[in-house]
Amino acid sequence: MPIPKKVLNYLEKNKIAHKIIGHKKVYTAYDAAQTLKTKLSNIAKTLVVKADKNYILAVLPASRNLDFQKLKKILKAKKVEIAKENIMQKIFKVKPGAITSFGEIYKIPVYLDKLLLKSKKIIAGAGTYRDSFEMTAKNFLKATKGIMGDIGKKK
Repeated sequence: MPIPKKVLNYLEKNKIAHKIIGHKKVYTAYDAAQTLKTKLSNIAKTLVVKADKNYILAVLPASRNLDFQKLKKILKAKKVEIAKENIMQKIFKVKPGAITSFGEIYKIPVYLDKLLLKSKKIIAGAGTYRDSFEMTAKNFLKATKGIMGDIGKKK
């Protein structure tokens, strides 16, 4: 399955410099790090989160777990949970694990863990199991239009 056109068009329209990396089929951020022989901290793990009745994308280094309590506080939400897989398919029209970090495409806010920007280069999912994008942290921030915060915790 090729990289979705709306993802490529989004990056081109916003003039985001990026490199496409083709690789063997991977389903998790951990597998991507192993396949690409890079540190987990360089991989952007994107999670679809349901906060009360709204959906957001939480993006953090694959070396960290999402801290639901911190995110709940930032969002001022009563309940925060990982979205069900069928919702991911319904909203994003992609299979779970093949999501991109660019929430604006789907009109969903993005929250970034501040430690993600410590990496010089960030590798993020491109909307398929066989492709990833590599870009500078600055370009990743520009592409996601994310809200920066402390949303992760050590594994």
